[in-house]
Amino acid sequence: MIKKIAMGAIALMFLLTAAAVTVTAADKIVRIDGSSTVYPITEAVAEEFQKARRGEVKVTVGISGTGGGFKKFCRAETDISDASRPILKKEIDVCKEQGIEYIELPVAYDGLAVIVNPKNTWVKSLTVADLNKMWAPAAQGVVTKWKQVRPEWPDASLKLFGPGVDSGTFDYFTEAVNGKSKASRGDFTASEDDNVLVQGISGDKNALGYFGLAYYEENKDKLKLVPIVNPATGKEVLPSEKTVMDGSYTPLSRPLFIYVNKKSVETKPEIKEFVDFYLKSAPKLTGQVRYVPLPSVAYKLAEERFAKKKTGSMFGGEEKVGMKIEDLLRMEEGKK
Repeated sequence: MIKKIAMGAIALMFLLTAAAVTVTAADKIVRIDGSSTVYPITEAVAEEFQKARRGEVKVTVGISGTGGGFKKFCRAETDISDASRPILKKEIDVCKEQGIEYIELPVAYDGLAVIVNPKNTWVKSLTVADLNKMWAPAAQGVVTKWKQVRPEWPDASLKLFGPGVDSGTFDYFTEAVNGKSKASRGDFTASEDDNVLVQGISGDKNALGYFGLAYYEENKDKLKLVPIVNPATGKEVLPSEKTVMDGSYTPLSRPLFIYVNKKSVETKPEIKEFVDFYLKSAPKLTGQVRYVPLPSVAYKLAEERFAKKKTGSMFGGEEKVGMKIEDLLRMEEGKK
């Protein structure tokens, strides 16, 4: 009888211990949402981190677009927000009202790829002025044919595809091409899902669209990449790791970010562990998912920024086209 009681007590202790471990593991959750462009990098980091922690921490990564991600982040619904552009003033104000302090960390570079259907034989390259003719607000319902962009192009319907208005890609593209974030014609096929855009462009000979370079790389067999004329040199440049990093693919190169809730870092050790892991893993994993790593000095400076828990944005609530992130970090840290 005593033996049975002892065995029962041991079994009960085992179950209670297992339950406690389960609860602890369930409580250790890193909540992330935001940019579909940054998603592949963050998802790759999350997978490696969870393997390293052997299931002790769960990382959830959502895709609601950069703008949608900031809405959740400023309501304290997430610990980290993926962003394909800097946080804007209105988002800064909302976070401030809600008492959310954040640490802004660059994690990679990306080039926006301008894409046409492979059966398009007339577009050899595009200037920023060409893109403006297509995408400016004044073009809505007016510029509907390819020949209206360049007279030598065919009298065929111009079918446009692009990210939705909550996307940081949409914000950056409109700033770079039309001179103002979110300034765009509205009569185009929009989606937060880049795969929808790929399907649309690959299925229509007269289509043109834009999205992150990594999504082109994944679907290059059914899409055609268009060179963009560098406004300063007049040279036609295709986006690539080299041209994005050296700045020659301009103005459609940009840095990508994660924003980290400072309170989460201070109250949840797993958030600090994850972000430290992210910054150390980003150079390798960024390349694996076909994005462009930052220069090593930029990662080092980002690690210093995170270690100091330096809050606020380097961009002052505005989109800045063509800025080198390592230069901004150096300026902020007072380094030459």
